[in-house]
Amino acid sequence: MPDQTVVHPNASHAVTHPVQKLHDCGQLYKKSYGGFYSVRQEQFLTDKERGPDGNFGEEWGEVVELQEENWYFRLSDHVEWLKNYIRGNPDFIYPPHRANDVLNSLDGNAQDLCISRPLERLSWGIPLPFDEKFVNYVWFDALTNYISFAGYLADEVGNEGLPQFEKIWPADAEVIGKDILVPAHAVYWPIMLHALGFPDDQIPKLIVHGWWNVKGSKMSKSTGNVIDPNVLSDTFTPDGLRYYLMRDIATGYDADFSDERISMSYNKELAGGLGNLLNRSINMAQKYRAGVLTPGSYDDEINQALRQTVAEATPLYLEKMNSWDIHEGIAAAWKIVTHANAFVDSTKPFSLAKDPEQAARLDSVLYHLAEALTHVSVLLNPIMPTAMATARAQIGWTLPDEFKVSDLKWGLLSSGHQLGAPVPLFPRLEIAEEK
Repeated sequence: MPDQTVVHPNASHAVTHPVQKLHDCGQLYKKSYGGFYSVRQEQFLTDKERGPDGNFGEEWGEVVELQEENWYFRLSDHVEWLKNYIRGNPDFIYPPHRANDVLNSLDGNAQDLCISRPLERLSWGIPLPFDEKFVNYVWFDALTNYISFAGYLADEVGNEGLPQFEKIWPADAEVIGKDILVPAHAVYWPIMLHALGFPDDQIPKLIVHGWWNVKGSKMSKSTGNVIDPNVLSDTFTPDGLRYYLMRDIATGYDADFSDERISMSYNKELAGGLGNLLNRSINMAQKYRAGVLTPGSYDDEINQALRQTVAEATPLYLEKMNSWDIHEGIAAAWKIVTHANAFVDSTKPFSLAKDPEQAARLDSVLYHLAEALTHVSVLLNPIMPTAMATARAQIGWTLPDEFKVSDLKWGLLSSGHQLGAPVPLFPRLEIAEEK
């Protein structure tokens, strides 16, 4: 191990410039503080960290009484602003109940934030530009990465090759775990940006995700209940795993991992639902029409109902996805899959093919199935990019450059469109049950 950590000059400048700016406008001050200090976590503890027995838990490691001088950020000056900002911007934190957690944490006397450690005790930090006896500790070197990588103050600090900050900030959202929402990301971070002069419309939204549990318990190496995603990916394919993980958890809430459920989501929903629909739709078109689609002029209420389901899926999908309800967005797209499978059962194209007088209706049915599947391949593309690209290849339709979900409309496939060869999209798995 090296005796000293080397910090790249550009990284150092990206940290020291914001800190210097806050110092110059009177937002930082130095004072002496004494209390109980966790050596492992490198932080002072308060009575909030004590357990029911009045002691500090094992997670804090060695706890010592310590008196030392440090630099502090006037966090308390901005707490009222943050409260008002949260209340006035209900979309700042998703899901909404997490905003209540933040507001509850702000009750009581606000404490200023210690942002330094003495150089003699923590030699690896970035020195404060106005007092080199102290180094930055965590907050202003970790959290400012969110803006420095995006080009904040890049010209001033000489960070070449970074994006133009004004063009990409604010981020659409920052996705974080519920366990690091308070205080770091929902209190320290927005207040830091506010103190640096960022206007309210430049504060990024926070999307707070929950945990995947196993039988109600948090995954932990010590308890041996950790699920290896690589193993699951090898079995169910990366797209199959992505589908399960995004369909079976509501953003912001916990979910329980289930071997039975992931097997069912793959075999029943992907293989038996979507995969089977694609395979039999193309197979029938190849068998009865050599894969050539002819929408024709035939129409009836059954066709109209499927077109309506397809048309209604896109706005609902966009509404849910844009509000971070990913599982509901998937459900909106899946309405097409469910309806299209029922459409096959009700129209019976294999029977229509036996009657020459039903040729126009058969053409219409085969076209409706292929068109509906094309829409599904676009809607589910963010969830299963590889599988949906394969589906489009079998349909014989290429996703145009710059194509948006909002561009979806009936008629993506033209008359005379040639379908490709059908290949099982999600081959059914034979999974042995544990005894």
